[in-house]
Amino acid sequence: MSSYDVIIIGSGPGGYVAAIRCAQLGLKTACVEGREKLGGTCLNVGCIPSKALLHASHMLHEAEHNFAEMGLKGKSPSVDWKQMLTYKNSTIETNTKGIEFLFKKNKIDWLKGWGTIPEAGKVKVGDEVHEAKNIIIATGSEASSLPGVEVDEKVVVTSTGALELGKVPKKMVVIGAGVIGLELGSVYSRLGSEVTVVEFLDAITPGMDPEVQKTFQRTLKKQGLNFVMGAAVQKTEATKTKAKAHYKLRKDDSEHVLDADVVLVATGRKPYHDGLDLEALGIRLTKRGQIAVTKEWQTDVKGIYAIGDVIEGPMLAHKAEDEGMAVAEVIAGKHGHVNYGVIPGVIYTHPEVANVGETEQTLKDAGRAYKVGKFSFMGNARAKANFAGDGFVKILADKETDRILGCHIIGPGAGDLIHEVCVAMEFGASAQDLAMTCHAHPTYSEAVREAALACGDGPIHM
Repeated sequence: MSSYDVIIIGSGPGGYVAAIRCAQLGLKTACVEGREKLGGTCLNVGCIPSKALLHASHMLHEAEHNFAEMGLKGKSPSVDWKQMLTYKNSTIETNTKGIEFLFKKNKIDWLKGWGTIPEAGKVKVGDEVHEAKNIIIATGSEASSLPGVEVDEKVVVTSTGALELGKVPKKMVVIGAGVIGLELGSVYSRLGSEVTVVEFLDAITPGMDPEVQKTFQRTLKKQGLNFVMGAAVQKTEATKTKAKAHYKLRKDDSEHVLDADVVLVATGRKPYHDGLDLEALGIRLTKRGQIAVTKEWQTDVKGIYAIGDVIEGPMLAHKAEDEGMAVAEVIAGKHGHVNYGVIPGVIYTHPEVANVGETEQTLKDAGRAYKVGKFSFMGNARAKANFAGDGFVKILADKETDRILGCHIIGPGAGDLIHEVCVAMEFGASAQDLAMTCHAHPTYSEAVREAALACGDGPIHM
């Protein structure tokens, strides 16, 4: 029987980061993973492969629409789908091998197999039982579906199946206008599919700034995506090569059918902790199946912690990573901290969409006085030169103190630009602090400065 200071169950972004941080803090650490490769959903069938396909399909879009205008003449490239999947798989391989290297470097044992917790202080993997002073549950999440929608990962697929299709479909129906649906819908639209997104609500990307929602949907429509809003999917029917999606419009209860080669179910994700038998251990679950934890991420059982998608909060890889580092600090006797008010969200379409902190709606609901500073990328020289003038930066600041409360960006490099505001918010900066900071010209980041200036006397280039 092996004995460890910490055993982490799950090697996704939360689990592997927790393992590395525990090892760095001098704790004897092991990580349980049943997949053939480390990295969890994110690296194997989520964040990383989808970004590879987003990048490849965006390059195709640039070649088809912008190259000629820049004087780059020639025949547009054709799509070799098998080679694109090979590129995607090599991207996965590079990243997962990187985690293996980091485990070896930090002397972390990879316990290969699926783990269970027979009792507090013990983790069983296969036939072997290991002792652990502390256990971290980091088992992530899985795709959720709808009643009447049976997933086969061939014709009716989740994001997992959508990353491994045998060919580019002529018609694709996407159920759900959230992050996953819009990212993968964008990929296949660029590759030539006729994509129709069916959304239950009246706006895409629920919870996002309404102005961003409208601009984003309008931009995606111009790119060729079709939208059916306010529609409740009733069921899907699938043969070996075709599918039908039946939906009912909420406004009048009228029933409709969409034909497709592939239906992508992108209706969110749910916590995954199958096989751990948590309730038998005395670990409480919420109504949504999440593991209940204290402020220090400990469950109801002393010495058993949980992080990432299995607990409350946004299901984001970087949120899990932050919690992984923080819980490692707690176990090592230090102070672990996560600022849940400064966790950015990003959609990796083109243009990208990013947000952090409060929205106008949450501030109105809280009765907090605020001001808005907004700047369009059409006023940014670099964006115009790069055919990326769609979108804007919006900064929300306290009306009295000028402290930055939130930021919403749709435009080029939004996923990177948002972190300038994250750092500012972490230090309690005001919009004026950001406005008075010199930004290199010409860069996209100048749009962030101009939005900060707009919270005061006004931007320069608008």
